[in-house]
Amino acid sequence: MTEIVALIPAAGIGSRMKSECPKQYLSIAEKTIIEHTLSALLEHPRIQQAIVVLHPADRQFHQLPIASDPRITTVIGGDERADSVLAGLNYLAGLSPECPNWVLVHDAARPCLHRNDLDNLLQLLDEKSVSSVLNGGPFHDERFCGGLLAAPVRDTMKRMMVVPSGRVAETVPQAVDHTVDRSGLWHALTPQLFPLQLLRDCLMKALAEQACITDESSALEYCGYHPALVSGRADNIKVTQPEDLALAEFYLSRKSKERIL
Repeated sequence: MTEIVALIPAAGIGSRMKSECPKQYLSIAEKTIIEHTLSALLEHPRIQQAIVVLHPADRQFHQLPIASDPRITTVIGGDERADSVLAGLNYLAGLSPECPNWVLVHDAARPCLHRNDLDNLLQLLDEKSVSSVLNGGPFHDERFCGGLLAAPVRDTMKRMMVVPSGRVAETVPQAVDHTVDRSGLWHALTPQLFPLQLLRDCLMKALAEQACITDESSALEYCGYHPALVSGRADNIKVTQPEDLALAEFYLSRKSKERIL
């Protein structure tokens, strides 16, 4: 069975939550968000190890009960998400010859991941694609470079009007420039699944060239690859705003009931 390691960047401070506590340590149903997230990943039989990338000043993670799980290793991250992911990849690459083949990157603040979505994403690792990757196969084919969970855009999309140069932005109300055609647009979610060495190479190149990298897929896209889109559930939300907490609590309670049934 192909070895897969989960990598969870958790070095953010969660400034948009308007809380002194980083968002991954906020509690839902008597557990922190990151504990829900790690549990959803480690419950899957194909994920035997998780790398959690922490802020240098983090003093909270190792106080959590889940931190004692022997499958979890922590490393120190960087200033930006891409720097933290690269730190985790560098750690894994240094485990040679035990270095895993594939890495599954998942947001620490996405606690509502469903097993079905994870199963569907891991189906990308069929025998043909795995054999090609391990033997230097044609990464330009979307079947061979990995993929990500994503959800088709459902709402009408608006492009905001750009404030003219020289005007003070605060004095100009935000206004619509035009409506964007939403056909073919998808919301990028996580997890995102890629060959470890390919993702590492692409991230290093993109960062060295100061490219705009907002997720792991964008690093591969920058280098000319086309990851597969795997349709995922819309309730796989990322907790970023205070109002997201109540929604995540609702989704997690419903997920728990589904498991019982």
